[in-house]
Amino acid sequence: MSDRLRVALRRIVGTVSKSRKLSFAHRVHNSIAESSPGDGEPKVPMRVLVVEDDRALGLFLQKGLKLEGHTVDWVGDGDAAVAHASLHQPDLMVLDLSLPLRDGVEVLAEMRRWFSRTSVLVLTGRNQTEERVRCLNLGADDCLLKPFSFHELTARCRAILRRKEQFADPMLRHGEVEMNRMDRSVRRDGVGVELTGKEFALLEFMLQRHGECCTRAELLSEVWKMSPASGTNVVDVYINYLRKKLAAAHPDGHTSLPVIETVRGRGYRLCGLVAPVDELPEDELSVDTLPAEVLQLVKAGPGSDGGMGGGIDGSHGETGLVAA
Repeated sequence: MSDRLRVALRRIVGTVSKSRKLSFAHRVHNSIAESSPGDGEPKVPMRVLVVEDDRALGLFLQKGLKLEGHTVDWVGDGDAAVAHASLHQPDLMVLDLSLPLRDGVEVLAEMRRWFSRTSVLVLTGRNQTEERVRCLNLGADDCLLKPFSFHELTARCRAILRRKEQFADPMLRHGEVEMNRMDRSVRRDGVGVELTGKEFALLEFMLQRHGECCTRAELLSEVWKMSPASGTNVVDVYINYLRKKLAAAHPDGHTSLPVIETVRGRGYRLCGLVAPVDELPEDELSVDTLPAEVLQLVKAGPGSDGGMGGGIDGSHGETGLVAA
């Protein structure tokens, strides 16, 4: 166990009475070391945003959830949380209530107002029942009282995902491409595209990433269930198959704009639908689809939050703070 995780554990148990500290630390350590998706349940990767002002706890949760197979970012204040959600639309937000700049309850209200597709798991040290009831009434999917078992946290995350998938829209869309997961059909600009089972699974995975880059390692692991170290080029071969079939369904044929683009040195992604936020004209940034304060944070860019957890691009969560 690394020194960084030991420090995180000590910070987590800070609110626990002295007589319970060792048992709680042992419980959390074991829950990560022995954690599995649970009773044979398959891993389903999610994009998770951890919102926690305690840096040690934030890094601890980020690392633990990454080990569960999720893509995880971390921010340290309420304003950065809303701005990050507006750009990346995570599947799940793990939200602490006691945050600087904007309280977690306010963040929850904003999430339900603007980003209702993101599930929210509230973490709180506030032990009043009324506070948890208030969060649930505001739209939280679940509440977990600190201190907690990491194993319980991951189990609750999976339960939220199961409920979400039960009522999920069977349609996936990106630009001209539309997939119906009920009848397993794909169309581009209204024209049917015949795909094999593996081609369908590959496109489905990329559609669920909403234009984010999918690395070759991810695609091998999640679509083919193969080790990223296998050395095969099957991903590149099937991407080429998809490109050809999607191009053939367009009236312009192979001269049409590509649906899948290569991210050099990383992998592939579905081509973007809009220009980056910082390239949009001022009148498009002031539309009514986002709160004014979110637009202000987005335009200000990373580091505009006064350095508290910061970065709405997830860079602190992915690299900067881990290396600290």
